[in-house]
Amino acid sequence: MAALPPSLPPMDSSDAFNPDFSPDLPAGTHANGQSGQPPPDAPTPAPLDAVAPANATLPLDERAQVHDVLHSDIGVVTLLSRLKASVASARDFAGFLKRRGATEEEHANSLKKLSRLTLENMRKTEARHESYQLQFEQVMHANERIADNGTQFGLALHAMHENLLQLATKMDASRKTWKQAGLAAETKVQEAEKLAEKAKAKYDQLAEDLDRVKTGDTGAGRKFGLKGPKSAAQHEEDLHRKVQAADQDYASKVQTAQSFRKELVATSRPQAVAAMVDLIREIDAALTMEMQKYASFNEKLVVNNGQVVSPHALQGGGTAQAPPSLNSLIYQINNEHDFDEYVLKQASRVPSVRSDLQYTKHPTLAQTQPQPASASWQPSGAASSARQVQANQPPAHSLAQSDAVNAHAHSQQQSQPSSLPEPVQLPSYQSYATGGHPPPQQQQAPPQQYHSQAQSQLPQFSGAPVYSPLAQNPYSQSPDYPRGPAGQATAQQSSGVTYNANPAPPVKPIFGVSLDDLFRRDGSPVPLVVYQCIQAVDLYGLEVEGIYRIPGTSSHIQAMKALFDSDASQVDFRNPEAFQQDVNSVAGLLKQFFRELPDPLLTKDFYSKFIEAARIDDDTMRRDSMHALINALPDPNYATLRAILLHLYRVQQASEVNRMSTANLGICWAPSIMGPHKGNVMADAGLQARVIITILDNVLQIFDED
Repeated sequence: MAALPPSLPPMDSSDAFNPDFSPDLPAGTHANGQSGQPPPDAPTPAPLDAVAPANATLPLDERAQVHDVLHSDIGVVTLLSRLKASVASARDFAGFLKRRGATEEEHANSLKKLSRLTLENMRKTEARHESYQLQFEQVMHANERIADNGTQFGLALHAMHENLLQLATKMDASRKTWKQAGLAAETKVQEAEKLAEKAKAKYDQLAEDLDRVKTGDTGAGRKFGLKGPKSAAQHEEDLHRKVQAADQDYASKVQTAQSFRKELVATSRPQAVAAMVDLIREIDAALTMEMQKYASFNEKLVVNNGQVVSPHALQGGGTAQAPPSLNSLIYQINNEHDFDEYVLKQASRVPSVRSDLQYTKHPTLAQTQPQPASASWQPSGAASSARQVQANQPPAHSLAQSDAVNAHAHSQQQSQPSSLPEPVQLPSYQSYATGGHPPPQQQQAPPQQYHSQAQSQLPQFSGAPVYSPLAQNPYSQSPDYPRGPAGQATAQQSSGVTYNANPAPPVKPIFGVSLDDLFRRDGSPVPLVVYQCIQAVDLYGLEVEGIYRIPGTSSHIQAMKALFDSDASQVDFRNPEAFQQDVNSVAGLLKQFFRELPDPLLTKDFYSKFIEAARIDDDTMRRDSMHALINALPDPNYATLRAILLHLYRVQQASEVNRMSTANLGICWAPSIMGPHKGNVMADAGLQARVIITILDNVLQIFDED
């Protein structure tokens, strides 16, 4: 029976890894609660000792043949090659353990960082709280425990790598020692045997010459000495003397070679063979043990991660309840209760109850107001005028604005006599808002009646925004224009909308205001002007050649800017008439908004970091560096950047039509998004464009497309 391979002593550095991941359990207790015993229904694993070594299963004759080969002249060389292969295998597996451990640690660190970042975002005031926050925090803590398991697993693999690498280095040094000693003994014997063979060849040659001289063979010839030719007797005597000397030399060299070989076979070779066999078995046993530990650590890592995801009750653990699984944590989120609780928290902010507003005519106007001939009679056009006013109301108007418009229509019905034409229609409001002049129908009315109408109309709109057809619902009044350039071509060339040449001071300015201030004031992380312009270009500009490269009309851009600074909620760019079918001006307006930001979209603080990231040559490292910087941006900047970059991604998808590739968009948008250059103008311009191009190329990896 062959001896079992030698086992290595336990390695202390690997004991730092706790495969059970259960620090609260007593020693020797598995995660299932049993002390060193598998669960009853678990399959019984085969013991390691049940698998016999490969050489123990060989027949006796083959085992004897293995012994003969090892103790032959090629035994030392064979063992040296086998030991070299074992050392190389140990180094390869140690390198695998190092890379696998580094991967696990990197994954665990990334998971921890993501969990911490998610917890910080969840605890912000603008995030959802209540049961969602409570359960989601537990889910994130479970992810942190999984990350801890991965960290411990990576550290254990690193310790195994160090031990295995140290053992391989030791074995390599021992191999060199025995290679020198074993091969030196083998070489000594081989050289002695070669000298003996040479002495034998010389002895044989001289013996043959002596035999020919004795038999009178003339082929041997006469030998010449210093005093002339030798006689046959002298020649025979000389050869006889040489044969005796060669015989003695041959015998001594054979005796020396035999003694060297006897020493080699009896002492040197068995020592070298036994030592190298022990080295091979030791490193093979160590490699197998490390592989078994690796397999065991993998199994227990998966099992303990499974215990985190879906814990099971501990057997023999008393009445202790198993912690909830991730699935049960998610199911404990009560959306209805969270909604009701959130609304109830706002109860203290409800304004005091106000009495219903009622229309009361001023006494001075009531005295001069003409009365109709019959109280029950109503012009046929009055009802239609009121209905038209209600139908043309913009969806963004409040209830107070709606009441004001109805009251205005009612005052017109009461003030106009039956002899006048139908009441003034909706375009009169447009005339007041854009030009300040009454419509032709009102100009035909008598001065006294016109003055009465003006006095009854103006106070009703003093507290409401000026109505503009730019805020009309395009799906109720405007024709349904097709998207793209065809929508601009089929739309009327003159929309009837005129911009005020002398706009009033901004009421709620948008341009030149920081994203943080807009977010605090309006409550929207993406400014309304950005949303409207993106919507217009998506609908009508994706197939326009040179979009964002060809400038728009300056007067149109300034007029639309004034509208947004006045009241952005009244602007609706779904109707191409709202921007005079000039989508290039909408594109220019969007770029101008970003250029006028006090702090650029990517912020001055992050400018140098983005430039340094753009200098990275490796595409993956450059993308990951920029992804990390984007995640660190303030919330309004992140949301706005996501909206504009996903929009530009849709623009470049139609590059075959609009001729705006990723490179063209990067060149056009880099100054607007990143701000002015800080270093060398030409160098910074290329790096700025590279920042935008990199984000556009990886926009779906950096942002989601929802």
